[in-house]
Amino acid sequence: MIKLNQLTKVYRTDEIESTALNEVSFEIKKGEFVSVMGPSGCGKSTLLNILGLLDKPESGSYQFLGEEVSHLNEKGRSNIRKKNIGFIFQNFNLIDELTVFENIELPLLYNKVPASERKQRVNALIEKIGISHRASHFPQQLSGGQQQRVAVARALITRPPLILADEPTGNLDSSHGNEVMELLCELHEAGTTIVMVTHSPHDASYSERIINLLDGQIVSENKSKLTQAVI
Repeated sequence: MIKLNQLTKVYRTDEIESTALNEVSFEIKKGEFVSVMGPSGCGKSTLLNILGLLDKPESGSYQFLGEEVSHLNEKGRSNIRKKNIGFIFQNFNLIDELTVFENIELPLLYNKVPASERKQRVNALIEKIGISHRASHFPQQLSGGQQQRVAVARALITRPPLILADEPTGNLDSSHGNEVMELLCELHEAGTTIVMVTHSPHDASYSERIINLLDGQIVSENKSKLTQAVI
């Protein structure tokens, strides 16, 4: 699904040049659950932004679903993103003025899905993740765990083959964090490809493979302890 070859990203100001990613290369197969770990400032978020086609690399190759996408313009990246990628953020990024139902429905509006189908798909999904009783509530009326469930549902509503999660449990207590990780595992078992940035070794243990970054480079790759235990 994903193939990076010597991907480099440099940020420049008038006075400073900073290399966020330095010739990063790896592959992610369809259906894999991969965690990306490393200290703050090592390039994790930059990598996720490029994988999600929110940013472009300085050089190198990025192939997504067999297509070279590293040099696409914003419209080209947006077209691929809308159909293929769901995002889960640490800060939820829900719209306060919209209800739970409307927040989840939003990506379907962007994709011009008919109203009757939108209603059916949203209702089915919010029931599946256990928040149908909150459908008419607003984000500020929900707990952190409930807000993240809504954010997960919004990422899933277009049925994307790839989910990118940026510290998805970072603002949650351990109980709600475990609920979100179990939900991601269910998605993985159903065949969704997941790439998750995390500082948490506990969360990373849910994945199959861990990529460790340091100073914009991959310093190691290994199977998670959970995967090793199964093997």
